[in-house]
Parts: sequence; structure tokens; C-alpha cells
Amino acid sequence: MRQDALQQDKSTSAAADADAVDAIIEQWRTERPDLDPSAKEVTGRIIRLASLFQARYDQAFRDLGLNEADYGVLAPLRRAGAPFELTPTELARHRMITSGGMTAAIDRLGRQGFVARVPNPGDRRGSLVRLTPRGLEAVDVAMERHARIEHELIASLDAGDRAQLRALLHSLLVEVDDT
Repeated sequence: MRQDALQQDKSTSAAADADAVDAIIEQWRTERPDLDPSAKEVTGRIIRLASLFQARYDQAFRDLGLNEADYGVLAPLRRAGAPFELTPTELARHRMITSGGMTAAIDRLGRQGFVARVPNPGDRRGSLVRLTPRGLEAVDVAMERHARIEHELIASLDAGDRAQLRALLHSLLVEVDDT
């Protein structure tokens, strides 16, 4: 009887610690026992965390008239330093999106008054995208919120866990990223 109670406590604890990825992996193991879904224990969690993180950023940026994708366009302009401008091609590289997708994002942010296109003195046929004063103010507020949320999101990890996770993710990114 005591052994059964201990076993039940362990399975209850395991179920309480289960996450959405555990459920997906178990379903694949049931439906396709011929496949090894174990890599999803890492990749699935990275993807799920990215989605949850982006949702938190979107929520924090909403009253600024921005979403996480908009912030991803404005932030490289801010990081570029005064006069806070980059070519559309440089922005597309930072966001890892197509030039067509970047054009739509720039146009949308321009209509909102966050960026302006200006002539590129180094290329008469090209233009630069520049933060407007409104865009600079918005991205600075958004960055403060972004940094606060990042700290909140990892607050449950102690310094050792953060260092270990940082090193592991760095190694994985270096191996996978070919840009």
C-alpha cells in the first residue's frame, strides 16, 4: 500500500511538472512509435518560449502603438546610433525577413509616424530609413519595457542556471545560425 502511494505521488508530481511539449511528445510517441521525437524536448520548448515571450512583448508595447515585430524594426535603428538610420536591406537582414516584408513594415511604421524614408547620400537610387522623434521616444520606452520583461521571464533561474543556459543556447545558435 505504501509503495502504491509513493508511486501515485511521483506520477502526480510528474503530471504537475508536465508542460505543453511533454503532451505533444507523448502524443507523437503514441501515434508514431517509429519516430524519435526527443529533439522536440529542446526545439519545441525553444519555439514555445519564443511564442510566449513575443506575446508578453506585444502586450507591453500595445499602448505605444507597436507590436513585437515593429519593435524588431525600430530597435536596430536605435542601436545604430545617431542619426538612427539604416538602409532597408540592412533592416531586412536584422529582422531576417524578405525585402517585400520589410517594405510593408517600413510603410506601416511610416504611416504611424515612427520612421521616415530619407534619400541615401551614398546611393542616389536608394533610401535610408530613419527614426523620427516619435519613433525614438517609442523605441526607448519599448526597450525599457523589453528589458524589464526579459528579467521577469528568467527570474526563476538562479545565476548558475542562467550561465549554463546562456552557454548552451550560445553553442546551439553558433552551430545552427549561418547568417
